[in-house]
Amino acid sequence: MSEFYRYYQWDGTQDFGPLDPDDILAGLTDDLMNFGDLQHALRNLMQRGLRNPMGQRMQGLRDLLQQLRQQRRQKLDQYNLSSVFEDIQKRLDEIMELETGTLDRKLAEADSQLGGGENPLQAFEDALAEAQAGSGRQQEDTEEESQRLAQMLKNVVEKKKSQLENLPEDAGGRVKGLQDYEFMDPEAAAKYQELMEMLKQTLMDGFFKDLQQQIANMSPEDMARMKQMMRDLNQMLSEKMAGGEPDFQGFMDKYGDLFGDDPPQTLDELIEQMQSGIAAMQSLLDSLPPEARRQLQDLLMDKIDDPELQREMQELAINLDILGADRESQSYPFRGDEELDLLQAMSLMGDLQDMDDLESQLDRTQYGGSLDDIDEEKLREILGEEAADTLNQLKDFLQALEDAGYIRRKGNAWELTPRGVRKIGEKALGEVYAQLKKSTQGRHPQRDKGHGGERADDTKAYEFGDPFHLHLGETIMNGVFREGPQVPVRLQQDDFQVYRSETLTQTATVMMLDLSWSMALRGSFQAAKKVALALNNLIRTQFPKDSLYVVGFSAYARELKAEELPYVRWDESVLGTNMHHAFMLAQRFLARHKGGTRQIIMISDGEPTAHLEHGRSYFAYPPSPITIRETLKEVRRCTQKDIVINTFMLDRNYYLKEFVNQIAKMNKGRVFYTTPERLGQYILVDYVAQKRKRFGDRAA
Repeated sequence: MSEFYRYYQWDGTQDFGPLDPDDILAGLTDDLMNFGDLQHALRNLMQRGLRNPMGQRMQGLRDLLQQLRQQRRQKLDQYNLSSVFEDIQKRLDEIMELETGTLDRKLAEADSQLGGGENPLQAFEDALAEAQAGSGRQQEDTEEESQRLAQMLKNVVEKKKSQLENLPEDAGGRVKGLQDYEFMDPEAAAKYQELMEMLKQTLMDGFFKDLQQQIANMSPEDMARMKQMMRDLNQMLSEKMAGGEPDFQGFMDKYGDLFGDDPPQTLDELIEQMQSGIAAMQSLLDSLPPEARRQLQDLLMDKIDDPELQREMQELAINLDILGADRESQSYPFRGDEELDLLQAMSLMGDLQDMDDLESQLDRTQYGGSLDDIDEEKLREILGEEAADTLNQLKDFLQALEDAGYIRRKGNAWELTPRGVRKIGEKALGEVYAQLKKSTQGRHPQRDKGHGGERADDTKAYEFGDPFHLHLGETIMNGVFREGPQVPVRLQQDDFQVYRSETLTQTATVMMLDLSWSMALRGSFQAAKKVALALNNLIRTQFPKDSLYVVGFSAYARELKAEELPYVRWDESVLGTNMHHAFMLAQRFLARHKGGTRQIIMISDGEPTAHLEHGRSYFAYPPSPITIRETLKEVRRCTQKDIVINTFMLDRNYYLKEFVNQIAKMNKGRVFYTTPERLGQYILVDYVAQKRKRFGDRAA
């Protein structure tokens, strides 16, 4: 049965399965080479993400921050916050218009009756019926009584009109003035009550999530319980501020039903909820124009009509302010046209505050915090499921590296394991070898033959000292050809034929690595560091009998261990290129090796500008004659000890060329003028090409 395949356009949702830890390690290696700081490299990886096997970049923290900020900008560009207060003004205007219209109608009816028109008694009874349900008794009265009632109605209406006309112009004053007013229009009364409930809910939401719905229909007994809850809560907060441990569970056992379907689980969570609500309200006020802010504050101040409950809420606000002294409210520059009412604005402020909190978490994490500090549920709620998947993927990066044995915890930080260091060396070696087909450079002189290595396929006459890899067939045939066919075949020394074998010369190498600031300034340091790692990996894996030392030098020289190489940085705080000290240290290491090839590979981009004198580094630029003289003295000593110096220069200025040419003439080594991109090719080809020679061949 034939198989069918269906192809779809890439949309970013396809699952590739777990990433190869080698790919993840490769993603952070360049930063590690540049900065010598694993934490910095990991942070950069978390920030920018990683490319998947299809070559597309997986998101990082920087992408999540960009999405978050874009969503916040969209909200600010969508809404007009000034419409919040305008909505309150419109509601008040509508209430006043309804009530004034009813009063005008009632007054006209009363005037009509007093002027001999229709019976005003019926109009008065209609007004009473609106205030007292069921009292619709009709009375037949005398004309005098009807006139008296009409006058009463007129007096009541005129008094109410005067009361409305004398209300303050500002919204806060009008709302407060209407608190003791008895409406004649039932629709106006209902709308005023709706406005009051919205203001109360806004105020209560500043302290307690979803509590206003329960307060609205509380009996006197329920309200007394509410006030007791507030007293107990303030007592808990006071105890916490004094360093005690309040009984939060006991508090929730007693009052948990007041906190809705999703009550807080700890006192800190409850405090956080209340502080968030207060901060949202303050952000709303701070984001309004000054006059609207003042009037809205006046509107919200006196909406709790129980003095005892109001006192408890004021104390609660003070306690929360003390506990959250480091929490600041944020004003927002709204630029849109879409209108909001007060409750919608409070909800929007809560959303913006959640975005601010999430932004702070992402910012802290990308500059050194833990991924576990990011609230995954909040991230999912604000940015969606894909953002939560990105966060989990970033966590998987670290887990994959740890499971592969490339990194491990050290306190609160991560460090490379020896296996991780080797893997980075393998990658560096692979990058260098990927271009070796283009290069034929190398083959430095081999002065000493080493011990026998692998057997070759062809043969040669045996010579004293050869490994006795006897080719039996050719040896017997030599005896037969010499004496003719007979049994037994008599062999002589000249009959012996042996396989040729490769000579593996043991080599002791010191790589002198320039750590001066100019190496980083010119972009050479990363390439030189990669070569050191690659050469170390090459020797450890393919030439285990060889020795490699790495000496870093700037103002002073020092040995760099293999495990230190990924973390090495250039010296920013000191000046000097002290080749003199580096040559001295290199000779000390090479003195440990009496046989084989001994060589120094120096990588630098500048002249010597410092030398060692009585244990101290002396710096001078331009280079002083003393520095040049002392450096060349050490070159001469190396030459006398048969130590070859191969120099790889990353700059080509005239004075530098003159100096390194002096080294080459004195030492008979060679100089390569190269670039950071080709540095590894030259060094490694030169090293490997000289490792294997045919036994019996002359050295080039």
